[in-house]
Amino acid sequence: MMSKLTLLLFVSVLSGCSLAPDFKSPEISTPKSFKESQVKQGNWKPAISLSKEDKGNWWQVFNDKQLDELEKQAISANQSLKAATARVEQARAIVRANASSFLPDIDINGNAVRSKPANASTAAFGSPARNLKPYNLYSAGVTASYDADLFGRVRDSEKAFSFDADAQQELYHNALLALQADVAQHYFLLQALDTERDLVKKTIIVRTEAQRIMQKRFEVGTVNEVDLSQTQTDLANANSDLINLNRQRAVLENALAILLGKNPAEYHFSEVTEFSATPPFIPAGIPSELLQRRPDIAVAEANMKAANLRIGVARTAFFPSLILTANAGSEATTLADIFKWSSRTWALGQTAGSELAMNLFDSGRNFGLLDQSHSVYDEAVANYRQQVLVAMADVENALTDQKLLAGQAEQQDIAANASNRTLELTQKRYDRGGDVDYFQVATVQSNMLANNRASIQTHGQRMVAAITLIRALGGGWSEK
Repeated sequence: MMSKLTLLLFVSVLSGCSLAPDFKSPEISTPKSFKESQVKQGNWKPAISLSKEDKGNWWQVFNDKQLDELEKQAISANQSLKAATARVEQARAIVRANASSFLPDIDINGNAVRSKPANASTAAFGSPARNLKPYNLYSAGVTASYDADLFGRVRDSEKAFSFDADAQQELYHNALLALQADVAQHYFLLQALDTERDLVKKTIIVRTEAQRIMQKRFEVGTVNEVDLSQTQTDLANANSDLINLNRQRAVLENALAILLGKNPAEYHFSEVTEFSATPPFIPAGIPSELLQRRPDIAVAEANMKAANLRIGVARTAFFPSLILTANAGSEATTLADIFKWSSRTWALGQTAGSELAMNLFDSGRNFGLLDQSHSVYDEAVANYRQQVLVAMADVENALTDQKLLAGQAEQQDIAANASNRTLELTQKRYDRGGDVDYFQVATVQSNMLANNRASIQTHGQRMVAAITLIRALGGGWSEK
């Protein structure tokens, strides 16, 4: 009895052990503030939580009900997001399957055999050799086996799979954040493009009328063919610009349809004629917070933790393993006797009579696998450090865009307003028959169109930059 209790105590102690190294997050040098961060704080705050938590409906900071509806559709119907969800479920299923290693396997079996023993077999046991007749043997029983978790092999494997599942969960959050950002960016780009198209359409109306008037003047001989050709050129260029914008819109609209999980042939984005959206101020916070906010960094960290545990699993190959087995049942030569008490059978321990097994020579296989596990961990650490650098660069680039595009938009608006005024004055002088010819009017009009289109495009880029910054920061922004 003492030997059994000693063995049980020995197994219990070793089951609580782990040969995995103590995990420590790699030291990352982060600055106290982002290079392009602004002092102004605004009225926005980051969501408190980070990994494993909902990043929040951050797009609501734009206060746009149509955008809210589009985001809702995308989250419920996007196929790439559904695939990411399925990958999370696969990873969680592996965790559940691996967790079964903590419990014994129990099998029920039954068998029926008709056999004839050799004559020599009876003689070897002292029985007189004679011709034995064939006989039936029926058996039924239950077999249980248990792989004792010596040195934490099973436990570390289960934890490693759990971190794999955590990584898949964070990959889902990353895919969700990317989807939300793509929907918002496509939405605002389409609005900006529609406003630009509306401007070009109005220009076409003006140039069509100018071409009509110039044609009549040419017919009565008050202008030459050069003026007429210029109006035709201007009109054709405007029509060409509209065709190009229509092509760009079709591509954006189809891309948005895919994000929403819809067939492009069945989706149409309602046109707008004015783009009035303005980006909110978004404080970047401090760089150290970024390590907790970004889901892609959380993925890299989970991969490190899993790789660290698998070093421990690889180390257990150098130590004994213990598998406990037991079976109970009955055997009888007739089916009617199989359930009799006298037909019972049982056995405990290994079938070979040894409870512990240990590999003594494997030609270096275990050492190779251990070296591989260390290399996998080193790779995971390098990927983590690289992902942190990428995240920092993403925020810096987005902050730079946000800052410089704001200044560019301001100057572009000044240029657009000035060109509008210039066209107004030039057109008046031309209508009064002054010293301004049509070529000057056409030049000023082209400049006006170019400056106004550039202004619209810059405002669209500002919205894209704001969304890019929110994505770079990991999402989760809410209004106080």
